[in-house]
Amino acid sequence: MKVLLWHVHGSWTTALVQGGHDYLIPVLPGRPPDGRGRPSRPGTFDWPPNAAEVTPGELPGAAIDVAIAQRPHELELIARWTGRRPGHDLPVAYVEHNTPAAPVASMRHPAAGRPGLVIVHVTHFNRLFWDCGATPTVVIEHGVPDPGYRYTGELDAAVMVVNDPLRRGRVTGTDLLGQFRRRMRVDLFGMGTEPLGGVDLPHKLLLDEMPRRRLYLHPVRWTSLGLSLIEAMHLGMPVVALAATEAPEAVPPSAGAVSTNVDALAGACAELLADPGRARLAGMAAREHALGRYGLGRFLRDWDRLLAELAGS
Repeated sequence: MKVLLWHVHGSWTTALVQGGHDYLIPVLPGRPPDGRGRPSRPGTFDWPPNAAEVTPGELPGAAIDVAIAQRPHELELIARWTGRRPGHDLPVAYVEHNTPAAPVASMRHPAAGRPGLVIVHVTHFNRLFWDCGATPTVVIEHGVPDPGYRYTGELDAAVMVVNDPLRRGRVTGTDLLGQFRRRMRVDLFGMGTEPLGGVDLPHKLLLDEMPRRRLYLHPVRWTSLGLSLIEAMHLGMPVVALAATEAPEAVPPSAGAVSTNVDALAGACAELLADPGRARLAGMAAREHALGRYGLGRFLRDWDRLLAELAGS
């Protein structure tokens, strides 16, 4: 079938377009957020040919079966660019990638109450915390293409991957970085990490550099489950994570350590840094768990099932 979706989150979209459908990706001159098209930066993500760029002017005549929205204003874009009403003339799945940024009592989802939609949450935590009213919801957990076991742990360091850490601050645990760095080496990768001594690498290089470090550090307070954490587990890295949002579900005890106690997490890092053999065993457990729960095959099967239901096939 033909699936319309925007290129919003590169890693998540990379997994989705590995499926057996034709994916229509809007593109605009200058590639702004509403028309990024396919990845244009060399060495970032590999997308197959069935993920094709399409201009808004081409959409009214396209035989679209299902649309996937990921931001509130995309529902209006779907109507304006396709000439079809979301949830009425065109089935729509609204994917919610994020945790709600509001007090628990007022976490009303922007797509709640919209007829004909299905809200797709990427974690059970998100489904629990968002108030979606009577709108149907489903959880399709993340899946990533398996990069293969690459762990060496040769560098006596932890690694953290985060985008825009200064802007996002406490949300991504940026304020905790200093506490960890006073006790150990923590290498930082991601967009906007340069002021903190980090480096922004193309995705392919990132997957090579991460597993050279002894462990993956995830001191995140309030985001959805980061795909970099899942990729780290696929790579065979042990994980030390703050016990917030979905992390306690994603990281089993055998894969490292999960706690709300920052001192306990720092101690777990120190133990793994001092014992490469133990770190390697924890990383192997992390990979086994990630392959079973966050494998690409399971992710695509879940999406195939939902898309078929929405399209009525």
